[in-house]
Amino acid sequence: MEDKLVTLAILTYTKAQILKNVLENEGIETYIHNVNQIQPVVSSGVRLRIKESDLPRALKITESSIWLAEDIVGENELKKIDIPQKVLIPVDFSKYSIKACQFGFACAKAFNSEVVLLHVYFTPIYASSLPYGDIFTYQSPDNDVKNALHKVHSDLNVLSDEIKKRISLGDLPDVQFNCVLREGIPEEEIIRFTKEENPKLIVMGTRGKNQKDLDLIGSVTAEVIERSKTTVLAIPENTSLNDFYNVNKIAFLTNFDQRDLIAFDALVNSFKAFKFSISLIHLSEVSDTWNEIKLAGIKEYFRNQYPELIIEYSIVKHDDILDSLDNYIKNNAIDILTLTTYKRNIFSRLFNPGIARKMIFHSDTPLLVINTRCNFSKP
Repeated sequence: MEDKLVTLAILTYTKAQILKNVLENEGIETYIHNVNQIQPVVSSGVRLRIKESDLPRALKITESSIWLAEDIVGENELKKIDIPQKVLIPVDFSKYSIKACQFGFACAKAFNSEVVLLHVYFTPIYASSLPYGDIFTYQSPDNDVKNALHKVHSDLNVLSDEIKKRISLGDLPDVQFNCVLREGIPEEEIIRFTKEENPKLIVMGTRGKNQKDLDLIGSVTAEVIERSKTTVLAIPENTSLNDFYNVNKIAFLTNFDQRDLIAFDALVNSFKAFKFSISLIHLSEVSDTWNEIKLAGIKEYFRNQYPELIIEYSIVKHDDILDSLDNYIKNNAIDILTLTTYKRNIFSRLFNPGIARKMIFHSDTPLLVINTRCNFSKP
């Protein structure tokens, strides 16, 4: 079957020429259409077209370039970064920290990466008196601070010894790991660490769905998903899975966005050491034949790109998005739900929370939230 051409971008002639050179240097055949033959240099709206089979690779190249990101993708803060070799696992010494380690170590083995166990602690400091002028006086009881630090170090040593024991018994893969302590607010320090070290993946435990709603407000995991550029694997406390090797079926939620191609490619290539099938799902409030056609087309495209994969697709109709997803997950034996997340401003975060945040508070199914701006989606 002939490989048809698709439009990658509509650019000015000058920028189209630059992008054409970039793509062809990477071995991607590129064509410029709709050129103004009289004044090609000042022409606007020329189409840059490539073969459909080259689309995932071309999208990665455009996403990883600063000027291309600004003009094509619209993310002006994108920067080229080296592929990091770390899997970050924030821990709080609860029982679901070990469960997060089971997933995190398996992923690190697959990525040929090392693991960083990060614990963030808080030291109590309080004002000793009302401030006068510009002078503030603070006190921190020495004994309280020493006791708190001693307990943190003790707990971290216990966790480290437990992990070494599990590695020696073969319960965890034998990968290099180290422990990091930081003082501050957990979500702030986790995000700061990701900016400094660029981990490939964050694996975090979450509370179970039976916890009181008040206990879940301000969840650290939800905040990290919303604000971090790093892909996050969220492991609920009550999930029946033990590690990624037990994953048989992954649901990939698509909204027919081009970036879904990047996220799907990242999922398949980054986790190629594991064997699973993928179910493409689209949420819709009403029956729409066009959605069925688009989803079938995406499935066929992915089947051609990844012939070794078993791929299904479904339209999930919903009155209540959470219950519909939950029912689909249970009825189809879904082990992990995969979402993509795009940058949203503070108002949409506050008043229209993302599906990922809602599902954290609702489901016992692990969530893999892929941010297509992050290093996880780079080759």
